Amino acid sequence: MGNHEFAEGSRVRVVSYSPFRGLKGTIRIVHRIVPLDEPFCFYQIELEGAEVKEPIWFAYEEVELLASHEGLFLPNDIKST
Repeated sequence: MGNHEFAEGSRVRVVSYSPFRGLKGTIRIVHRIVPLDEPFCFYQIELEGAEVKEPIWFAYEEVELLASHEGLFLPNDIKST
């Protein structure tokens, strides 16, 4: 996680080896555990496409931010050949 954490409303993908791996969702609640030597938090995530309709808790290392993967190219960035 480093020294950053994701904010409520962030779009993420589950990367842990679980039945939810690969699903995308939105962070609804961030729960920080302090004081520790290193920041640690859990995210309550509302998943898309899961049979479970209630938001599910994941540790910070179980998800990745989608903004780094989606929306990298805006229509103006694409050059026609």
